Amino acid sequence: MSRSRSSRSGFSLVEVTLALGIAAFCLITVLGLMPVGVQTSRNATSQTAATNILAAVVADLRATPATSSTSTQYRVTFGTNPSPLYFDGAGQFSTSLNANSRYQLNVTWSGSSGLRYADVKVTWPAAATAADANGSVEMFAAFDRN
Repeated sequence: MSRSRSSRSGFSLVEVTLALGIAAFCLITVLGLMPVGVQTSRNATSQTAATNILAAVVADLRATPATSSTSTQYRVTFGTNPSPLYFDGAGQFSTSLNANSRYQLNVTWSGSSGLRYADVKVTWPAAATAADANGSVEMFAAFDRN
């Protein structure tokens, strides 16, 4: 009955070692998942930006009057497969590949003179071919030019 209070409370060395081992295992697992999370976030950001570019180009084509054969903002000619357009991270476009280019847009036309179909595809990175691209977003749109 004369035991001191300090000898009855506290953790043994075995308990502390097990707790540190479990904590280390959990931290290593979480740190191992970090690159996967970062890559997934980067892919989601690229896909969202590409979808916004795609929507802007299709909206520009839809807003083009039937009397005009070229879209106002992006200068895409109806019925003619244009050379690729290149976009930077802020959505600004150019007709040539440069150091800031992140996305490449290609338009493939089909259909008659009155009803045109466009296969619009955005790929990234901009310098890659369609087979080597890290990702892509594609839309098929119809335009009534009557």
